[in-house]
Amino acid sequence: GKTLAYLLPVFCRIAPDEAATQLVILAPTHELAIQIQRQCGELAVNAGWAIRSMLLVGGTSMERQLEKLKKKPHVVIGTLGRIHDLLDMGKLKVRGLRALVIDEADRMWVPENLPALRALIAAAPASRQLIFASATPPEAGTTAFAAVAPELTILRAGEEPVNQNIEHFYLVCEERDKFTLLRKLLHALRPERAMVFVNQTGSAEDVAERLAHHKVPAGALDATGHKFSRKEAMEDFRSGRVPVLVASDVGARGLDIAGVTHVINLDAPGQSMAYLHRVGRSARGAGSGQAVTLVTDEELRLIRRYEGELGILVQAMRLREGQMIAAGEEPHRRGRDK
Repeated sequence: GKTLAYLLPVFCRIAPDEAATQLVILAPTHELAIQIQRQCGELAVNAGWAIRSMLLVGGTSMERQLEKLKKKPHVVIGTLGRIHDLLDMGKLKVRGLRALVIDEADRMWVPENLPALRALIAAAPASRQLIFASATPPEAGTTAFAAVAPELTILRAGEEPVNQNIEHFYLVCEERDKFTLLRKLLHALRPERAMVFVNQTGSAEDVAERLAHHKVPAGALDATGHKFSRKEAMEDFRSGRVPVLVASDVGARGLDIAGVTHVINLDAPGQSMAYLHRVGRSARGAGSGQAVTLVTDEELRLIRRYEGELGILVQAMRLREGQMIAAGEEPHRRGRDK
C-alpha cells in the first residue's frame, strides 16, 4: 500500500516519450529495491504505460548496469551506495528528474547517509518533487528533513495503526532457554509460513543454521549476509519451500510477503514501533496472523509498553505437552474427550 501511495501519483507525471530518467527511488536494502521494481513493472503493464524501470544495486556487474543506463530508463530504483557511485561517475543523469523518493525514510535519513543523499538532491533540478515515504517518522521527527524540504507537507494514511486481525501472545523464559523454546514453539504451532525476528544484526544466519540442525527448514535474511544467499532465502520462503525465515529488522525492512501466518520475536524489540513493523508482516490483506514474543522476567516491561503505546492486548501463554495454551490453563488431552 505504501509503495503504490507514492508510485501512482509520480507515474502520472512521467513522460514516456522523453528519453531521460525522471524518477529515482531509493531503498535501504536490495530486497526492498527488487520488490519496488517489481511493483513498478506491474503498474506500468496494468496501466498500459510505456514506462521503463531499472534496478541499480551493489553486488552486481556495474558494466552491465552502465549498458542498461544507455537505454535511458524513465525510473531508476536502487540502493544509495550504487546510485551515488554512478552519479559521482557521471553515468547516472538526473537533470531531467521530476521526483526523488526516499523509501523507508526513517531508516535512510541517518548521519552516515546524509552526504550521499544531499549530493543526489543537489544534483537534481530545483523543481523536482522530494518524497519521504515511511511507516514511521524518524527519531528526530519530520524536522530532520527541514534543511532539504523547507515546504514539507505531511500526509498520513487513515488506517488503524495495528492490524486487528493479528493475535498477540508472549511466553516467559530464561534468556539461555529462548532458542529451545523457539524450536518447541515452531513444532507446536506448525506454521505455514513464519518469520522469526532477532535484534542483533548478524545473528539471523546463526539461528537459521541451528534450526536446520534440529530439522526445522529455515532461511536467513540479514543485512550482513551475501546478496545472493539473501535472494535465495527470499525465493525459498515466498515459494513455500522453506516455512521459516529468520530476519533482522534491517534485513526485512519494507518487505511485503504474502501468506505469513506467524511472527515470532526471539528477541523482543525495544520500541513499540519496531514491534508494530515486525508483527505487520503477518495478516496481510484479508488474512489473520499470530505474533508471539519470547521474553525474560526483566523484559516483561516491554510487553506492557507495547500494550500501552499500541492499544493492544498481549496474552500470557505457555507450552505444555506440545501445545501453546493460556497461562494457567491445562492442555487439551487429545483422544481423551468423551
